[in-house]
Parts: sequence; structure tokens; C-alpha cells
Amino acid sequence: MKLSNEEAAVSRFHCEMKTERKGARARAPDERPGTFVDGVRWRLSRPRRGSSASLGHVSVRPEAREEGGAHGLPERAAFGDLVATSASARASFDRMACAAACHATVLLEGETGTGKSRAALAIHRAGTRASAPFLVVDCGALPANLLESELFGHEKGAFTGAIQRRVGAFEEADGGTIFLDEIGELPAELQPKLLRVLENREIRRLGSNTHQAVNVRVIAATHRDLRAEVEAGRFRADLYFRLAVVGIPLPALRERPEDIPLIAERILVGLGATPEQLASLTAPEFLAQLQHAAWPGNVRELRNHLERCLVFQSALPPAMSASGVMAPAPRAVDASLTYAESRRRALEEFERDYVEALLKLHGGKVSRAAAAADMDRVYLYRLLRRHGLRS
Repeated sequence: MKLSNEEAAVSRFHCEMKTERKGARARAPDERPGTFVDGVRWRLSRPRRGSSASLGHVSVRPEAREEGGAHGLPERAAFGDLVATSASARASFDRMACAAACHATVLLEGETGTGKSRAALAIHRAGTRASAPFLVVDCGALPANLLESELFGHEKGAFTGAIQRRVGAFEEADGGTIFLDEIGELPAELQPKLLRVLENREIRRLGSNTHQAVNVRVIAATHRDLRAEVEAGRFRADLYFRLAVVGIPLPALRERPEDIPLIAERILVGLGATPEQLASLTAPEFLAQLQHAAWPGNVRELRNHLERCLVFQSALPPAMSASGVMAPAPRAVDASLTYAESRRRALEEFERDYVEALLKLHGGKVSRAAAAADMDRVYLYRLLRRHGLRS
């Protein structure tokens, strides 16, 4: 989709336009003054070919563009360990391939369990830095003082307990890639420090007076809407723009049910399913049940469910929770709240329910539960503390 405009600038996060199978779709974050499509005030719209969208004093026009294979769909059906047939996922794969061919900073955005960690690793492995280190730092797993040391390192005596010099992740990943998972959880006091690293490509260890150049490719990921966080003043706008040089959205599983058969087969093969188990768990009736489930935990939840089916040697209904009983009915939505607040509460409730069920399934063993959920053990401990749960 090409955009033509008659002004040099438009206000921050005024709207977004996406190319979909049915054409362009435009969405404004709220009902801002002067936002029109073909003269009609809008918040969600599907402009026709030749439509003109007015954003204050700026006019933009979506224009058709031929790309990809038949019907303009992206052709890439796999990237690294990720597979898909849907247009939305394949478009993300195309972006990943473009990102792998350069050294620009990448921001992966998507709900919990959509495969952001696997996407980051796939981008690293497909690029020129594949033979260099790939380091992961979970920005939500450590308090600010420890996270700063984890990222940038420290000198001996820099703080109480610093009994020797420590090399930080940016130094250790020199020449390779550093993956900053859950960047939306980065404490406010560390945001300007990370911004300086991205701008100057140099770090300073805690307790040191000298700066050291680093050659690192940065990939960040978040389940939060960082643009909403910027608008709310909880995330620096300049840091957001530095991170989102190449923004890649990862669609939720419920938005692409046609991908479930392919993903399920890939998961089952990876779990070592026998030919008989594979035939049973890829039967059309069972796959149809999987495609009609909501999957709030996305691919991670689907993987856990399929692993549970292998354990119990049965094609369990998707509505069956980890505890072996039917999952509760969907919670009512409070439309009086803002979208961001409602989404935050829903994610918190899901986190608590998921972690509680996960621990119960694995007998309260945190290490075993974290491994089964493909989650860092430190991050699982953090979730337990956040929701007042005990292992």
C-alpha cells in the first residue's frame, strides 16, 4: 500500500493503515478531531480504492500495489521454525526476511505466546551474524539495579556485593544479537540509558568512567501496545522510535485459524509423536475443534494442549483446562473502560489463571513448569510474586 500526502508531517500515532486480504483497513486509536474517510468521521474504516483519508490537515490516499504471488499475497510460508498459510502471518515472515538481511533494530509486537522469541532467533540465524552470539535478556524478570548490571555489566566494587568485574549482555553479544524480551517492562530509569546505547552504540559499565563501543544487533519484543504506553507517558517516545525501526506484528492465533493444522503438525513432530498419535491428533474432526478454540495463550497454549494430549494418549477437547476440568465461561467485558485498561486487566487475569494451572499440572515444580511453558524460570518466579502465588 502506498500513501501520498499533501503535508510534511502528521500528529504522532494518529492512525494506522494495514493491507489485508480484502484491501486496506484504517484504524484510529480514538475519535480524534478531524479524522475522516471520504468526508465521514471514523474510528475504524475500510477505505475503497481511491478513497481519501483526512487526518487533520493531512490527506492520505491508499493506492493498490502488486506484490507477492497470486492476489498480492506474500509468498513466504515459513521462516525458521515458524510456519503459516494465512496472509497476516506470511506478511510477518516477509518482514522478518527483510529484517534478517540488514542490521536495523527490530521490534516484535504480539500477544503472549505468539512466538516472538522464536521469531527473534530465526531473524538472527537468517542474517550475517548467525555464527555470532545470540543473547536473551528478559526486561521484566529483574529489578532495575540488577537489570542494569545484566545489560551493561559492572566493575568490582560498583555496589554492595559486586566482588568482581562482570561483563554485561551487550558486551558479551558483541558482533552478534541481543534479544530484549518484554521491553515494555523496562523500568523508566533505564529507558534513557538504553536509548543512549542505541544511538551511540557504546556502553558504560556500572562503576566505570569510560565508554566502550559495541557492535550489536538489537531485537526487542513486547506483548504491550507500546504506542499506547507512549501516549500514557509510561514509555519514552524517542526510545520507542529507536526500537521500532523495523516493526513486525505477530498475529494472534485466533486471528489465523487456518494456520492451526500446519502448526499442530509441526508441534507434534517436535514433541516426538508416533505415527499413530500424529494420525489421531491431526484428524479433521480434532483439528476443527482446535480451530474453533479461542487460544488466549496462542501457540504456546496450543503446544501445551497438544503435549497434554500426548501424555493422556487422547484427543482432549480444547476447552479442557490444565487441571483436567472444563475451562470457565468467558468473562464479561466492561466496555466502560478504555481498551488499554480492559486489555491490561484481561492479560493479568489470564497470567494468574495460566500460571496457577501450569504449576498444578507440574506438581508445583517451578523448573519443570517453566521448561514445559517454554518460559524463563526467573520470569515464572516473577509472575508468581506478582500474582501472590506460591510454588
